[in-house]
Amino acid sequence: MPQQPSAASASADTPLQRALDKNESVKDTVEQSAAELLVINTVLKQEIPPHVQTGDVAQALEKTDALETRIQESAEDLAQVNEVLEQQIGERADLEHELKLTKAALAQATRRAAP
Repeated sequence: MPQQPSAASASADTPLQRALDKNESVKDTVEQSAAELLVINTVLKQEIPPHVQTGDVAQALEKTDALETRIQESAEDLAQVNEVLEQQIGERADLEHELKLTKAALAQATRRAAP
């Protein structure tokens, strides 16, 4: 989900934006790790003859399959968290903008009402 330009510029240095940036980095690392694990697991399955894929070797291959799935699910979870963070950042930027406008209007009204 693309971020609104005004929200991005208004919140570029907020703790929420930094958290989102860090989460995006972690998500990318997790996705890359899942892809690398897939390649490693595929190579191992191709290179190890089926008759040798028994016992500990078979268990290791199964565990890497399960681990790959968990890592990919974690990356998807991070992507969902990032979407929520992005939405919250946009909402917060909008609220901060409204607050700024309200403060300016209040200051102007105060100046007009002053004797």
